[in-house]
Amino acid sequence: MDTALKPNNYKEETSRGCRRFLSFSRRLFLSVILLFLVFAGSFIAYQYQREKEYKIELLDTKLQDCNERLFLELKYAPDSLKQAFLNDCSLQYADEELRVTIISLKGKVLYDSQKERVTENHLGRPEVQGALKQGHDYDVRRLSETTGISYFYSATRYDDFLIRSALPYNVTLVNNLAADPHYIWFTMAVTLLLIFVFYKYTSKLGTAVNHLREFAKRADKNEPIDMEIQAGLPHNELGEISQHIIQIYRRLRETKEALYIEREKLITHLQTSREGLGVFTKEKKEILVNNLFTQYSNLISDSNLQTTEEIFSISEFQKLTDFINKALARPMNGNGSGEKRMSITINKNGRIFIVECIIFQDLSFEISINDISQEEEQIRLKRQLTQNIAHELKTPVCSIQGYLETIVNNDHISHEKMMAFLERCYAQSNRLSRLLRDISVLTRMDEAANMIDMEKVDVSVLVGNIVNEVSLELEERRITVVNSLKPKIQLRGNYSLLYSIFRNLMDNAIAYAGTHIRINISCFREDENFYYFSFADTGVGVAPEHLNRLFERFYRVDKGRSRKLGGTGLGLAIVKNAVLIHGGTISAKNNQGGGLEFVFTLAKDRQDL
Repeated sequence: MDTALKPNNYKEETSRGCRRFLSFSRRLFLSVILLFLVFAGSFIAYQYQREKEYKIELLDTKLQDCNERLFLELKYAPDSLKQAFLNDCSLQYADEELRVTIISLKGKVLYDSQKERVTENHLGRPEVQGALKQGHDYDVRRLSETTGISYFYSATRYDDFLIRSALPYNVTLVNNLAADPHYIWFTMAVTLLLIFVFYKYTSKLGTAVNHLREFAKRADKNEPIDMEIQAGLPHNELGEISQHIIQIYRRLRETKEALYIEREKLITHLQTSREGLGVFTKEKKEILVNNLFTQYSNLISDSNLQTTEEIFSISEFQKLTDFINKALARPMNGNGSGEKRMSITINKNGRIFIVECIIFQDLSFEISINDISQEEEQIRLKRQLTQNIAHELKTPVCSIQGYLETIVNNDHISHEKMMAFLERCYAQSNRLSRLLRDISVLTRMDEAANMIDMEKVDVSVLVGNIVNEVSLELEERRITVVNSLKPKIQLRGNYSLLYSIFRNLMDNAIAYAGTHIRINISCFREDENFYYFSFADTGVGVAPEHLNRLFERFYRVDKGRSRKLGGTGLGLAIVKNAVLIHGGTISAKNNQGGGLEFVFTLAKDRQDL
C-alpha cells in the first residue's frame, strides 16, 4: 500500500516544492515563455520546410520551362533537322551539367544527352510515372541507374513523348535548395525581445499579486491594512482594482466592528430584559436566548429542557409551532405578504404567560414570553406587606402578653401551670426572634444587595453538608435524598445566602411535603454564564392556585399548620431574594408524578452581572 502511494506523494511534494520556490510571476513567466518557445520553434520548422519546398518548386518550374522550350523547338523544327537539334540541345538550352532525356510513352528512351544509347526502360521511374498521370512531376534526389549519378529530375508529358530535364545533385544544387537562414535569426531576435518585455510585465504583475496576497493574509487574520501595501500596488488597472478591494475591505471591517458593538448592546439588553426572549434560525436552531426565556420555558414545560430547541415539542406551544412551520413552508414574498406575527396565552402552574412570535424577512424568528401576572403580584405584595408584618408580629406578641397577664393577675396559679405558660411565652419569643431575624435578612438583601461579600463557593460540598445536618430529621420522616449534583460545581457568591437557599428549600420539604417521600437535587443544565438547578420532592405538592404566591412574604398555604410547625412564612421569600442576588431566577411547579419542584438558576460569577 505504501509503495503504491509513494509516486503520487512524491509528485505532490515536488509540486509543493516548486510552488514554494517559484513565485506566481515566475511560474506565469515560465509557463507563457515555454508555450511561446514551442510556438516559435514550430513556426521556424514550418517556415524552414516551406522555404525548402519553395526552392524545390522554383527549380522544378525552371526545368519545366526548359522542357517547354525544347518541346517548342522540336515541334516547329523540320524533320530533317530534329536529330541534329537534339545533338546540340544541351549546349543550347542549359549548362554543361544539364541532362535532357526524351522518353516514349511506353518508357523507351528516345534520346539522352549524357548517354549515346540507353537500353533500360524508364517507365518505372517515379518522375515518369507522375508525368504520365499528372502531366508533369519531379523527383528531388534519385540515383540514376544509367549514369550512376544522383539527379534532380523534372519530367513533362506531351502528346507522343515525355521530356525529362535533370541536374546533378551536387553541393551547388544543395546550397541552392537550402532555406534562407536570415528569417531564423530575425525570429530569434524578436523572440528574445518579447521574452524581455514579458519578463518586465510579469515582474510588475508579480509585485501586485504579492501585495494582494499580503493583503489577503492580513484580512484573513482581521488585521489592519497599512499604507505600505497600498503604496506597493502598480499604477494600472490591476492596481485600481486592488485599491477598490482594499477600500471595500476597510468599509466591511468598519461595518463589522459597528455591528459587533450593536450586537453587544443587543445581548446586554436581551440578558437584562424583563421578558423572556429567544431568537432562532429558520431551522429552529438557537441563535440567542436570555436566562428568563429558559426559566419560563422550563416553568411551562412538564419536564426540564436540556436544550432550548425542545420548546417546540411542548404541547402548550403547539399552535405557535404550527404557525412557524406554516410560515417556513410558505415563505413571505417581496411585498411582505403572509402572516408575520402570532400571540398566544398560556395559563400554567398558577401563572399567565403571553407568548408572541415574530417571523423576520430571512425566515429567522423571535419568541418572547411575558409573565403578565408578575407585576400585579408585586403590587399586591407591596400592598399586603405592611399589614402582613403587623399581623405576624401581633400574633406572638398577643400570645406572650396573654400568658404573662394570666400569671400576673392570678395569685393562686400553680407552679406547674406558671412554668407551662412561661415555656409557651419562651416559644413565642423564639418565634418572634426568628421572625424579626428573617425580616432583617430580607431588608438587608433588599437595601444592600451590592454590599454583600462574594467568594468562591463549591455548591456540591455545601449541599452535601446540609444533607448531613438534617439527616436525623430526614430519618424521622422517612425521607430519602437523591443528590445528583456532580462534584465541583463552583460559582462566585455569598456562602450564607447560598446556604439559606438550599437549607430553606430542604426545611420546607421536610416540614410540608409529607413522610415516606424522595427529594431529588440536580443541576440539569449548564451554559457559559449559569447553572440550572432543580429541587424536587415526591410529596403532597401544592394546589395550582397557590404556586404563584409561594414566594410572597408571609404567604402560607395552610396557615394553621404552618404556625404550629413554627414557620415564619419568609423562608421561600428569602430563597427568592438570595437567588436574585446571585443573578438568577426561581419558579415553582407541580410534578406530573406528584410533588413540588423548584427550578432556579445561579450565575457562575455574580460580579460580572
